[in-house]
Amino acid sequence: MAAKFHYGGQALIEGVMMRGRKHIAVSLRAPDGGIVTFTEPVGAIYRGRLRRMPFVRGILVLWESLILGVRTLFYSAEVASSRETERLNPAWLWFSLALGVILALGLFLVLPLLVVWALDPFISSSIVSNTVDGVVRLAIFIAYLWVIAFIPDVRRLFAYHGAEHKTVNAYEQGAALEVDQVRGYSTAHARCGTAFILIVFVLAIVVFAFLGRPPLWLRLLERIALFPVIAAFSYEMMRLSAGHVKNIAVRTLLTPCFLLQALTTRQPDDGQLEVAISALKGVLDADAE
Repeated sequence: MAAKFHYGGQALIEGVMMRGRKHIAVSLRAPDGGIVTFTEPVGAIYRGRLRRMPFVRGILVLWESLILGVRTLFYSAEVASSRETERLNPAWLWFSLALGVILALGLFLVLPLLVVWALDPFISSSIVSNTVDGVVRLAIFIAYLWVIAFIPDVRRLFAYHGAEHKTVNAYEQGAALEVDQVRGYSTAHARCGTAFILIVFVLAIVVFAFLGRPPLWLRLLERIALFPVIAAFSYEMMRLSAGHVKNIAVRTLLTPCFLLQALTTRQPDDGQLEVAISALKGVLDADAE
């Protein structure tokens, strides 16, 4: 008997992507007000033996999420831009993505190290120095989420994120995939990407604490090299905890993750729930075939 598959997704511009056992489905609110849905099979490498191999699957899932996430996000941007007078230039989208990656590295890796570099003359312990680096990184991440949540377009994206969570929660509890049924479920979920990033950042504080104080450039390279390894361990931790989320002790440990999701989700309206439900139904039907 096949193992239980955990469905999940990603918020898009005016839409939701759902990832299934063998397919993905994307549902978007079209300019005419209707819902456009398309499905496609997932590449064999993302559903083969490596996908079931502990730690390796974490790296694979991250890479798959990046590829699928970017591609479907670009597609949703194209559909959304058709509301305006011209379509988005793909070159501009790729440039925006590259710029975003550079800014993320600067904000979450370089900036914390620069702060610690300025404080190092006053810190005697390398463990304390590296811990401060991690705490500053985590504080910047939380502040970043708090700030962007004031942007109207981002708030709408976060509402689709909430719709995705509500829909998956309803499905996992056996509820009918109808708006009036899904509406009452929580916008928090144990397998959320926000929770995953929080686990990565917290685990990084522990790992980086024992790396000593080499030159600044080497500290940066060490962190870039170790983050994929930490992400693989973090994925296994999240996977294990999500499987026992009803356990009081586990749920208590996950409380910071749920609290952080309050920054990245919003209560969706019924139209956004319709889109998320359409995406999940689409991938369920495709997998059934």
